[in-house]
Amino acid sequence: MSAAALPLQLAAPAELSAGDTAWLLVATALVLLMTPGLALFYGGMVRAKSVLNMIMMSFAAIAVVSVVWFAYGWSLAFGDDAGGGLIGDLGQVFLHGMKPDSLTGTVPSLVFMAFQLTFAIITVALISGAIADRAKFRGWLVFCAAWVTLVYIPVAHWVWGPDGWIKEQLGALDFAGGLVVEINSGAAGLAVALVLGPRLGFKRDPMRPHNLPLVMLGAGLLWFGWFGFNAGSALGANGVAAQSLVNTQAAASTALLGWLLVEKRRDGHATTLGAASGAVAGLVAITPSCGVVDLPGALAIGLCAGVLCSYAVGWKHKFGYDDSLDVVGVHFVGGVVGTVLIGIFAWDGMTGGPRGLVHGGGLDLLGKQVAAVVVCAVFSFVATYAIAKVIDRTIGFRATEDDERAGLDLAVHAETAYDLGSVGAAAHVGGQVRQQVRAEASDEDRQSRKG
Repeated sequence: MSAAALPLQLAAPAELSAGDTAWLLVATALVLLMTPGLALFYGGMVRAKSVLNMIMMSFAAIAVVSVVWFAYGWSLAFGDDAGGGLIGDLGQVFLHGMKPDSLTGTVPSLVFMAFQLTFAIITVALISGAIADRAKFRGWLVFCAAWVTLVYIPVAHWVWGPDGWIKEQLGALDFAGGLVVEINSGAAGLAVALVLGPRLGFKRDPMRPHNLPLVMLGAGLLWFGWFGFNAGSALGANGVAAQSLVNTQAAASTALLGWLLVEKRRDGHATTLGAASGAVAGLVAITPSCGVVDLPGALAIGLCAGVLCSYAVGWKHKFGYDDSLDVVGVHFVGGVVGTVLIGIFAWDGMTGGPRGLVHGGGLDLLGKQVAAVVVCAVFSFVATYAIAKVIDRTIGFRATEDDERAGLDLAVHAETAYDLGSVGAAAHVGGQVRQQVRAEASDEDRQSRKG
């Protein structure tokens, strides 16, 4: 091949690794795929009258967050620290100064930037599950832009950015996003759910998933993409990536089994929804720890997450907050489990230094992990609550009762997911389905999310 055919390769510094770059390109695509997977996962869990709206919330997040990230988000999150480890500078707005041959480690900086973009996208999309069936679409669009700017970007800089204070000053560990993605989105989901209030009929009407095969398909895509999420965070085709991949599979498996065991013992049935939720809980929990623990640690973390999250999804019925699709019960609780247990299972064979309790590390790392969890959770909850309140009191965030009763698919998008020839026919079928659901209301406690 001629030199003219490889201008970037010839221009790039010798430290560029083609293997690392290829792997990170694949990992970036895998993580982006997780958001459509999440859309299907969430879409199957809501009622049929709002499935398209649920899917649209994830797809809209892709577009809004991408524009914000390219404009200034990347610069504020990963630019040079502007002071105190709190936020980056604006030296790279609209990717200013980022050339094709600029490197971050052994990969082009543009690839690393795109990889981090996909993390920001899915973090925002995760929050939508807490407010399913009842949010105005325009309010959601504004929320996406405001939240990624005021909440996600600062936390990302604290944990991963140059001189970020949680990374450099506190010394807490978060390999792939327990703090930045899972706890951040979980605390935010609780805040925005409280601002919008419960769905009409919450605790009274059965609100079962309308399409469990769609849920399982979405969960499978999430599981598949999560290998890019976790192993890609090694930023190279290396042994850390390999161990992270193995740990990811191990934790998802034990979490799935743990959730099903709880269901069987508590309810007498092991469900498909439980299998999907359990796998996701394990994937959530291993996210911060996949690159810092050994295999036994990963197996234990997954099992803990599966068991604890299976109980945590019932908190919304006990305490009265309507976290529609269990963002709090799965992502917040799972993120806390995985982040805190780093202090128990961290292995110096992966970390290169810090060790958890079972490897003779003492309580120091555990204390740092707990402190990081508390700070990120409180910041995310308070900031998100304020953002949601402002949106609700200005342009409005809660859908009208009429729109919510009719279903957001028709009211907002003028479409139906299961149109059998015409909108009228679909509405008629939807009415029959709703009548059947009401007739089965007596078994709500046994069937609804096994909570």
